[in-house]
Amino acid sequence: MYTLLLNGVLGAFVLVLFGATHLANWGWASFWGFLTFILGQTGVGFLFQRKMKADMAGVTAIMEEAQKRMRQKVQQWQMRPPGSVKQAQVEMEQDQRRAVEQALEASRVLERYSKWVPLINKQLATVRVQLYWSIKDFKQVDALLPQVIYMEPLMIAIRMARMQMTNTELEKIETFFKKQVAKMRYGQGAIVYALMAWIYVQAKQADAAHKVLIEAAKKMENATIKQNLEHLANNRINQFTNAGLGDEWYALHLEQPKVKTQRQSPFAQRHF
Repeated sequence: MYTLLLNGVLGAFVLVLFGATHLANWGWASFWGFLTFILGQTGVGFLFQRKMKADMAGVTAIMEEAQKRMRQKVQQWQMRPPGSVKQAQVEMEQDQRRAVEQALEASRVLERYSKWVPLINKQLATVRVQLYWSIKDFKQVDALLPQVIYMEPLMIAIRMARMQMTNTELEKIETFFKKQVAKMRYGQGAIVYALMAWIYVQAKQADAAHKVLIEAAKKMENATIKQNLEHLANNRINQFTNAGLGDEWYALHLEQPKVKTQRQSPFAQRHF
């Protein structure tokens, strides 16, 4: 990285300058050289982070505007159901794909920081995986997953969901799950625990799912976790569902929401 190289050279220059000119002994000269390097990295990092946040805000704004438009469409369809639910779903998917393509294009501006900011490529990969995931472009997702940063529950859940889709061995999913939840703070990761329990249920391992939900219940208050825990504790495995997590769950593409079409009341068509 250019910042590391330039600040390293600057730090070395200060070290030699102080030591060679006897402004300080070599011990203190090393200290001032190291301090110069740290301050340089901090200052440059602060400036670039401000610029990156501004550019990232542009990507976020595109997706937020798209989500706003789609919510408005859904509200309109709830008031006046479309003639074809299937066609309405296709229209929504097309709108989402266009928004994602715009966001991906906008994210390219962040590539200019790749030689200056450590980990920017990993941050970019993390953002792009979420975008590609939303439109089910799994080829691109698989190419980028090895580069992402697993800091947020959503990214952890996406990786686990993809492992489930590709029939990865359960032991490998368990290993990844345990490694990631060990880093989570209290109250975090309901979607991750709910997903792991769902995977166990699919594998006909209700006892393992029950244990995961017991662990989750100790770390957070979540109605879906609590409800599923009660179902499993009372051998009602057929009633296990993560539907209570709403869009957060369905965004993992493991289940489809049950769509109920609403018929317009004949009285609504009358004019008084």
